[in-house]
Amino acid sequence: MSDSPPGFTIAVVDDDRRILGSLEALLESADYVVRVFDSAKAMLDSGCLAEIDCLISDVGMPMMDGYELLQVARAARPGLPVILISGRSDVMARAPGPGDAQCQLFRKPFKGGELLAAVSGALQSSRISTPRP
Repeated sequence: MSDSPPGFTIAVVDDDRRILGSLEALLESADYVVRVFDSAKAMLDSGCLAEIDCLISDVGMPMMDGYELLQVARAARPGLPVILISGRSDVMARAPGPGDAQCQLFRKPFKGGELLAAVSGALQSSRISTPRP
C-alpha cells in the first residue's frame, strides 16, 4: 500500500509491451487505476482522455510520437499532468522547458520510486484535486 489516493486513473502509452506491463504493475501497486495502450492512436480512439488524471507516454513511437500526443492532450485537457519517457538521448533536446511544471521527462531506465513520486507530485500540483468518479 502507498500513500497515494486511490481512484486516480493513469493512462500509459508505449509501443513496448514489456514496458506497458512493468508500468501497469508499478502503478497498480501504488493503488492507481491504470489504462494501458500500445499507441497514441489507440489511447485517443478509446475516448479515455477526458477520464484520466495523468498521462505517461513513451516519446519514440511510430505514427504519433509522445510529443505529438502531448500537444493533442494539452489542447483537449489543459493542465493534465504528462510524464514522457524515452530511452533515446536525442529526444531529450525536445524536452519541455523547466517552466512546464505539468510535464516531466524521464530517461529509460529509470527508478520506479522516482516515477511514482513524479506521478504523485504531478497529481498534487495539478488542478485535479480529487479522483474522477
